[in-house]
Amino acid sequence: MAKQNIIYQFKIELAEIEPTIWRVIQVPSKYNFWDLHVAIQDSMGWLDYHLHAFRLKMPHHRKNTEIGIPDDDFDDRKVLPGWEVPITDFFIEPGHLAIYDYDFGDSWSHYILLEGILLKEKGVKYPTCIQGERACPPEDCGGVPGYYRMIEILDNPKHPEYTEYVEWLKGHAKNYYPYEPAKFEPDKVKFWNPKKRLKTAFS
Repeated sequence: MAKQNIIYQFKIELAEIEPTIWRVIQVPSKYNFWDLHVAIQDSMGWLDYHLHAFRLKMPHHRKNTEIGIPDDDFDDRKVLPGWEVPITDFFIEPGHLAIYDYDFGDSWSHYILLEGILLKEKGVKYPTCIQGERACPPEDCGGVPGYYRMIEILDNPKHPEYTEYVEWLKGHAKNYYPYEPAKFEPDKVKFWNPKKRLKTAFS
């Protein structure tokens, strides 16, 4: 079966957050891990401001493999460049699970599950986000503890830090105000061209 007619369906769940923030995306099987990274960023709502890495166990490898952007400052960490590794090298059949870490300061971890290998549908442009729930945390909000603290403050307009947080959300590069944690609309997701994103990342 021609590879260009196959798509991979992934479920993405943000770890340690309740209620769960999740997405279901479909991407071409020809994607590499950089392409998948871009699709995850765009569907979740991240801004791709920070480093990322996939952590997984490749077939016939004893140790976990890390795939992302190699960093010469960390010689003890061998990171494979995502743009050189096809997703089909690891995601061979439904049920395969990987960890995707984003922003090593705020430490956001995501579970990436291959739900299915499907035929493309006529008239559908891939990648696409077909399901999901809840808004992505604002970039640089301080990880899981910072996210919960922000939600607590925004729920109480009388909180002494309420105005400060509102101004921060308004002045953010994305302008997150008003932040509605329960809101997500899959049909509003817009996907970047991963090749253009790669060029931008290294320009």
